[in-house]
Amino acid sequence: MRAPPKEKRGPVLIGRSIPSSTPKTSATSEARSRKGHSCKPLPTRFRHDGFDYRQIAREGNAAIYEQTWSRCSNPSVCYEVVRIRRREGFEIDGRFVEPAEVYPNSEAWGVDGFTLTDKDAAFAKLRELA
Repeated sequence: MRAPPKEKRGPVLIGRSIPSSTPKTSATSEARSRKGHSCKPLPTRFRHDGFDYRQIAREGNAAIYEQTWSRCSNPSVCYEVVRIRRREGFEIDGRFVEPAEVYPNSEAWGVDGFTLTDKDAAFAKLRELA
């Protein structure tokens, strides 16, 4: 008896890895590219350059992340208000990297990203961006 033929599989997806302690976030209707294809949403929690980030609010394509310094026993809290952008999928070395939402880089700070120390001011900026 012959084994059934193997199914063809789609392209292997790669991307920036999220630490295993970060819960996976399901794609929502907000996580759609301009062409209507789904894209990988921003994580709600992540760690970068010694800071912990936790999304505390999101309205459309804008979000607030609470930022704390993970190396301090009594860290002060800042708030990063970001305009969420999307990048198209692309192929690299024969592998497809899925479309994804992206956090602003340092060059976009002041245009797509803002650091505030006051939570109420952060929410006011969120409403301005949303």
